Amino acid sequence: MTREEKFMQQAIELSHNGMHNNEGGPFGCIVVKGNEIVGKGNNKVTSTNDPTAHAEVTAIRDACKNLNTFQLEDCEIYTSCEPCPMCLGAIYWARPKVVYFANTRTDAANIGFDDSMIYDEMAAPIHERKIPILPIGRNAAIKVFEAWQNKQDKTEY
Repeated sequence: MTREEKFMQQAIELSHNGMHNNEGGPFGCIVVKGNEIVGKGNNKVTSTNDPTAHAEVTAIRDACKNLNTFQLEDCEIYTSCEPCPMCLGAIYWARPKVVYFANTRTDAANIGFDDSMIYDEMAAPIHERKIPILPIGRNAAIKVFEAWQNKQDKTEY
C-alpha cells in the first residue's frame, strides 16, 4: 500500500465513523503536511445544523487552527469523495498543493448527494438562477472596498 493509499484509508475511515455515529453524510477528509496528519474532518451537517460542515471544510478548519495559518500551501488533502462546489471553493482558497479523492461526484449522486444543480446554477446567468440573487447597496459597500484597497496594515491573502 502506498503512502497516499494509507492516508486515503484514514479519510475513508472518518467517513464511515461519522456516518456510523450519525454526525452527517458519509464523507471524510484529512489534511497532511509532510507525513503528519494536521487536520481531520467528517461531514457534520445534520449533527451541527450547519450546511457548510462538509468533511473538507471541517478538515481545512481543523488544519488551519492546528497550523495557525489560513493557507495550506505545503499540504495535501485526502477526501473520501470528489469535492462538491462549496468544498472545491474552500480548497482553492486554502491553496493545498494536491487533492486526492476516492468516490466520484457520480457515485455521490447515486446515493442522493447530487450537486449537478449547483454546477448548473454556477454556469447560469444571475438573472436565470433558481434562487434570486439581487444587487443592492453597492454605493455604500464599494466604499469599504476602497478603504481595503488603501489600508496600509492589511494581511494579504
